[in-house]
This record gives sequence, structure tokens and C-alpha cells, in this order.
Amino acid sequence: GRLLIEFSSLMSMERVQRENPNVTEGGKYTPRDCRPRQKVAIIIPFRHREHHLKYWLHYLHPILRRQKIDYGIYIINQLGEDTFNRAKLLNVGYTEALKDAEYDCFIFSDVDLIPMDDRNLYHCYDQPRHFAIAMDKFGFRLPYAGYFGGVSGLSKKQFLKINGFPNEYWGWGGEDDDIYNRITLNGMKVSRPDVRIGRYRMIKHERDKHNEPNPQRFNKIQNTKNTMRKDGISSLTYRLVSIKKYPLYTNISVEIGKPPPRPLRG
Repeated sequence: GRLLIEFSSLMSMERVQRENPNVTEGGKYTPRDCRPRQKVAIIIPFRHREHHLKYWLHYLHPILRRQKIDYGIYIINQLGEDTFNRAKLLNVGYTEALKDAEYDCFIFSDVDLIPMDDRNLYHCYDQPRHFAIAMDKFGFRLPYAGYFGGVSGLSKKQFLKINGFPNEYWGWGGEDDDIYNRITLNGMKVSRPDVRIGRYRMIKHERDKHNEPNPQRFNKIQNTKNTMRKDGISSLTYRLVSIKKYPLYTNISVEIGKPPPRPLRG
């Protein structure tokens, strides 16, 4: 049911580890008392958010266990100080998680979003799923009809059908609208939980440095139909720097390049 989510108590990794003894190395868990139908990879795009990660792990591990999800948690850490690229990191997470285990469901979550109701089940559905439909920062309402941001889930089949996510959205904004377009252009519909169940708390923070709003995002979104076959999981390139398995998650550090230079205005 409803959960009380707060971010004022002191949180440490040691505490979260003590609270989650049945989670195995790399942040894996398989329920003992049932045979889960799906194997779920949870992918988190990441840079400099260690403080948020502690809270996320503290709340999410127990929720996922209660939901009897067979899961692994992957933090995809963008190295360097170039512009952040959320969707490209999610593509990397998809690719690397599949090298680690045979996942058939992928949940993509920002590290600062905590579900307020454990009936919001973190697995995949017949249609691509949008979980974070009612965030506190938007007054617990969907900000607009086509919103697909925050936390979403696609089966392997759904993900491949849309050629994964775009790699060319550098900076904040737009990539989730592009993904929404990919879903509808490929004849699928977004499914969502009941608004009373899809509630989320966001850990307050300043916008990260090097994640400034992307000024080209509006032109790009109009163009999904032409770009989605070329730009996606099929065109992904990156440099894998390290994979480290911690008790509560797997950390994958990557270099993903930087945005192309902006054309000069004539």
C-alpha cells in the first residue's frame, strides 16, 4: 500500500546493506518462494549523485522484494564532465545488463524518484509502461498527456521494436518525448498505473552542472519518424571503462563521448 517516504534521516550504505541481507553481490535478488515470470534489469543513468543513490537503494530494495521481482540493479555512470546524456546511458545499460544475465524486462529509472506505493509493480506489461505518472514536483498530476519521463519500463521485444532510445539528446530534456513518439509511431500505446498508485516523491536537488536544457530538443522531437531507424540501439557506441559489483548494485562506468559542435549561425 501507501508508503511514507522521507529524505531527512541520515542514510549510509552500511545501513542499507544491513537492511538488505538477502540481496546478493551486484544488487541481485531472486524470490525463493515463487517462480517469477520475468527477469528485470533496473537501469539508472548516473553522475555525481551518491547521496540520492543511498536513499534510492534504501527504499527500492525492500519494495522490489515485497513485489517478488527477480531483479538486478545497474548504475550507468557517465565519466568525465561533458554534457550528460540520459537516453544514451540507458542504451548502454540495456546492452551491458544483457551481457550479465538473460533479462527480458528493463526498467529505466532516474535516481531521484521513489515510488510512494508498493502496488506500483516494477515489471513489464503488454505495452510499454510509464510508472512515474504523479510526481510531487508536478502536484501529483501528469504534466502532459504524452509525458514518459522519470521511470519507464519496456520488455526486450518492445525496446528492440523502437530501436531502443535516441543517442543524440545531449543535456536536459526531450529524450523522453522522443521515446514516447517511437512507441506510438510503432503502433504501441503507453500503459500506466492508476493515478493513486503511480505517485512518486522526488529527492530535491539543483539541476546538475553539464545537464543544461538542450536547445535543439524541440526540433529533434518533431523529427523522430526520420531519425529513429538510424539513431538508437543499432548505432550505439561507447567505451566501457569498468564494471564493479557492489553488495547492493552493479556500477558500470562508461565514456559516451560528447555532443557534436553546434553549427555557427551564419
